[in-house]
Amino acid sequence: MLQEEARSYGRANNQTRPITLTRGVLKHAAGSCMAEFGDTRVLCAATIEEGVPRWRKGSRAGWVTAEYAMLPASTNRRSPREQRGRKGRSMEIERLIGRSLRTVVDMHALGELTVTLDCDVIQADGGTRTASITGAWVALHDALRSLVVADKIARMPLTGQVAAISMGIVRNTALLDLDYGEDSNAQVDMNLVGTADGRIIEVQGTGEQTPFDRNQLNELLDLGQKGIGELIELQRKVTNFADHR
Repeated sequence: MLQEEARSYGRANNQTRPITLTRGVLKHAAGSCMAEFGDTRVLCAATIEEGVPRWRKGSRAGWVTAEYAMLPASTNRRSPREQRGRKGRSMEIERLIGRSLRTVVDMHALGELTVTLDCDVIQADGGTRTASITGAWVALHDALRSLVVADKIARMPLTGQVAAISMGIVRNTALLDLDYGEDSNAQVDMNLVGTADGRIIEVQGTGEQTPFDRNQLNELLDLGQKGIGELIELQRKVTNFADHR
């Protein structure tokens, strides 16, 4: 069995790494957040543009999308910059970020505007996609709030909160918020995206080394929802979201 003291930061199996969400880190973005999950650091920036994709024109509804990238020096060995059209893993992650955030945006209240969330990993130590989603929500919140403050839209289009966390089974033990060392040795690797009211947006789970049963799945989901609850509280604390809905 994996001993609790063997985990980074001396944390228990059901504890996250130290997590911080720092707002307003970029001057020119409509909203920005540095999401730090232990040694994983993701810079999330929201920009707003007039208009929507061609297929959405005339709908009187907006759009929220995302882009994701890992900087070359974000890992222990330089990773080449990805080229357009050759973004397999990154494209899968940015689609995940986009669809996760769209679940809590009233597109008609947004109007025909497009919000793009750029999530750039500046240092990777596991959980980059979950940090991206959690930090991108903060950047999105601030961008949408700026539209209301500037009287460009009538009301806040944000209808709720979204956060994400990783879970896994490592050496037959269920763990929350895997760092790279744990993730690279996981028997089961899972990511959970959820809302403030406990509903699930997406579950990504794979038996990397062994299959897992329903009881293990339930244990991992319970861990994940505990972690998401803590992230939701942190988002709420840094944005005061509940105070102005």
